[in-house]
Amino acid sequence: MTVTDPRQMNTTFAHAFNSRSLKALLALYEPGAVLRAATGDRDLAGIDAFTAELQGLLQVPGTMTSLNRFCLRHGDLALLSADWKIIDGAGAVVASGSSAELVRRQADGTWLYVIDHPTGARPASR
Repeated sequence: MTVTDPRQMNTTFAHAFNSRSLKALLALYEPGAVLRAATGDRDLAGIDAFTAELQGLLQVPGTMTSLNRFCLRHGDLALLSADWKIIDGAGAVVASGSSAELVRRQADGTWLYVIDHPTGARPASR
């Protein structure tokens, strides 16, 4: 899954989650990216440091949707925020929140996460 427009990042993340593909999720990050841990008390720097965090996310049952709140672009950087939720098969919300992310355009024109704070705009609920 490649992203050629930063406004596609959060939707692409949701698709990767829904496919239950760790490889697809990790491919959305720069190697040295920073991810805020789900517990909210630490930042994980580098894909190796947060692979387990994303593996844990993939264990959450349900389907994710993500709706952009905004995309503020400046050159090769874009600041994003999205409202996301995970809904189980019965239609109940398993988790939800509002994210804050910084993405960067790569040399090949694709966009990758540099900083990902899944609940940076609004704390998650479960």
